[in-house]
Amino acid sequence: MTGKKNVKAATTTTPEEEDQRKQTTTSSSPSSSSRSSSSSSSSDEREYEVQDLRDRLKSSRGSRFDLIENQLGLNSTWSKFSRQALLHGIRGFSVDFVIHPDNRWYRAWTKFILLWAVYSSFFTPMEFGFFRGLPENLFILDIIGQIAFLVDIVLQFFVAYRDSQTYRTVYKRTPIALRYLKSNFIFDLLGCMPWDIIYKACGRKEEVRYLLWIRLYRVRKVTDFFHKLEKDIRVNYIITRIVKLIVVELYCTHTAACIFYYLATTLPESQEGYTWIGSLKLGDFSYSHFREIDLWKRYTTSLYFAIVTMATVGYGDIHAVNMREMVFIMVYVSFDMILGAYLIGNMTALIVKGSKTEKFRDKMTDLMKYMNRNRLGRDIREQIKGHVRLQYESSYTEASVIQDIPISIRAKISQTLYLPYIEKVSLFKGCSSEFIRQIVIRLHEEFFLPGEVIMEQGNVVDQLYFVCHGVLEEVGTAEDGTEETVSLLQPNSSFGEISILCNIPQPYTVRVCELSRLLRLDKQSFTNILDIYFYDGRKVLNNLLEGKESFRDKQLESDITFHIGKQEAELALKVNNAAFNGDLYQLKGLIRAGADPNKTDYDGRSPLHLAASRGYEDITLFLIQERVDVNIKDNFGNTPLLEAVKNGHDRVASLLVREGASMKIENAGSFLCTAVARGDSDYLKRLLSNGMDPNLKDYDYRSPLHIAAAEGLYFMAKLLLEGGASVFTKDRWGNTPLDEARMCGNKNLIKLLEDAKSAQLSEFPSQEYTDKMHPKKCTVFPYHPWDPKDNRRHGIVLWIPHSIQELIKSAAEQIEFSGDACILSEDAGKVTDVDMIKDGQKLYLVHETH
Repeated sequence: MTGKKNVKAATTTTPEEEDQRKQTTTSSSPSSSSRSSSSSSSSDEREYEVQDLRDRLKSSRGSRFDLIENQLGLNSTWSKFSRQALLHGIRGFSVDFVIHPDNRWYRAWTKFILLWAVYSSFFTPMEFGFFRGLPENLFILDIIGQIAFLVDIVLQFFVAYRDSQTYRTVYKRTPIALRYLKSNFIFDLLGCMPWDIIYKACGRKEEVRYLLWIRLYRVRKVTDFFHKLEKDIRVNYIITRIVKLIVVELYCTHTAACIFYYLATTLPESQEGYTWIGSLKLGDFSYSHFREIDLWKRYTTSLYFAIVTMATVGYGDIHAVNMREMVFIMVYVSFDMILGAYLIGNMTALIVKGSKTEKFRDKMTDLMKYMNRNRLGRDIREQIKGHVRLQYESSYTEASVIQDIPISIRAKISQTLYLPYIEKVSLFKGCSSEFIRQIVIRLHEEFFLPGEVIMEQGNVVDQLYFVCHGVLEEVGTAEDGTEETVSLLQPNSSFGEISILCNIPQPYTVRVCELSRLLRLDKQSFTNILDIYFYDGRKVLNNLLEGKESFRDKQLESDITFHIGKQEAELALKVNNAAFNGDLYQLKGLIRAGADPNKTDYDGRSPLHLAASRGYEDITLFLIQERVDVNIKDNFGNTPLLEAVKNGHDRVASLLVREGASMKIENAGSFLCTAVARGDSDYLKRLLSNGMDPNLKDYDYRSPLHIAAAEGLYFMAKLLLEGGASVFTKDRWGNTPLDEARMCGNKNLIKLLEDAKSAQLSEFPSQEYTDKMHPKKCTVFPYHPWDPKDNRRHGIVLWIPHSIQELIKSAAEQIEFSGDACILSEDAGKVTDVDMIKDGQKLYLVHETH
């Protein structure tokens, strides 16, 4: 044990030590650096060597100094300067050292100061009650104790501590000092004050003596000692708790005894008969002049009074006499009821919960009540009782012991124990070692008795089992309805994988033939691992198809094929992620592994969408070479070309256009009008240069030129005109872009549109000729657009005339409609001008009253 402690102290370094070591190594000479490098491996090996303390003490003076340094846990800065001081006799140097809380010398000091804390905690109430100024021998002892506590206060500024948040040991002096100043420093310092001297110097004022109770704050050192002792596995826990409870009881009665005596001494000597001890007479002995009686006899009498009062079994021989004593006894007895309940409760808990047999009996009693209440059958009763008995009587519960160990250490333990079994399972044949390790660290060990049914045929399974020891059988149902054994499950076998991987009910019942040790893996953990290790997941499915010959039918193959398709869809998401991040190497690897580059994600976005939006020309070219659809649309109607144009990637856009990509957008007119309204001229240039029609219209039949004219966007209107926009287009209200410009009042814009009108008229002599060349038609129905389906009839297709009255007259004659009529749109709006009607629109002829 001594050697191990030496190793621990030697290998513990602080961040400051590490920085200083690096600086020293960097600034050293080549020869010294070579010597340090050559000895680094040997020093690393010596870190873990267990050396006997006697061997260390036989070494040189420098080695002895190193031993003291390590045992004290001092900083390297301290060792450097102190060694120089010892060798060269330097005086007055400043040292900066930190004490590790676990080193041997400091622990010895804590035991030493614990003895003084016990003495101070018990003597302080006695000094307060029985002394008005300490005698010389007790005064010297008190001064020695206070000096010891002062030394402890100084040491507290140098003791490292473990941070409660990060659980790291803090070695920096400033945080250590601030932590102590904010916590216990004030009370510790006040406790070290020489209150007896202060009491005498102040003229023996009684109020000063009350400050003695500050020293009771040192009781925390005793409570900390018991707290650590309870965690020490070398000491019996029950004995520790019993000793702690006895100490609590004695300390409370000791303090009460001192206060009882203090209440009697605060009255003048002439009134001693009016106190509990002055009026006391036991047999022939009288306490009338109790101040003259021996100290220990007075203390014993006071302690007797406190104990019988606390236990409430007093015989009446000692009782309160004056009002102050009555009030204190009432408070004391009230406190004693709480203290007694605490003591009795703790003793009862120790007796009841200290037995493992009691735990087993309580568990079994609860299970019997549960089984009786639910009227479980005999077979399942025996299985439950056998499993609980196995749990408490066998040694297989060792796995539960390591539950409090960090998961990283538990993972190493699992790899050591379970890896040899999992590597031999045929289901994981050919899988990577990383995949198998992930499986191993998520396993849980279980034992089953013979006759237990682990899985039943037709049930939904969410656990996968691997056989380590024992034998199980798979039982199926024959054609005549009887059970038949399909196969025996030996070590290195598995079951439950068909139901989990294919999402089908369990095909067979699995029953234990002899005591078996199994490793269990839950479905969620297994599927999470398969999602990460796709290639290993495909091998697992192939191994399942090859290994389950007894159940190899079309249904199984169909289910596994479906699962493979599902994983391929998930692989498509990985392809999109590679395209989004510009990882061409990963993208090529995924596609060559069988991933479909035309697969889309939940938003309908393909890898080409993502590559175009990010401007990755190399990935876009690679995807085009893989013959992806360059005009594919996502759920929002966006194409890869539009994504490239939106984000200003002209080279990617031109590449897509060369490969046949077109600007096909749903509600293209509204989209282009919105782009014009934003005033982004560069964006508009890219849209027009990549084939966007400038004469598209929105829901109000307004063209982008209407929007530019209405908003006074001169430069945007100029770009549209250069792109081929028409100035003769009319919106729903019959306004042309020139009309909008005149309402806006921008003279430069009006002149631009008038010049464009003249130029377009010179090219097309008559706008009416253009209308004749491109006539519009509509479909008129003889019912209201909101009528139910039963009232609907066939309509008629008509050419749109020059006025709405001509359209109503023509439609009424064709449909044989009489009365005052009007035309409604699909949203039940009344149409008043034929210019509001677009080509192919559905119209409804109804009565004016309708």
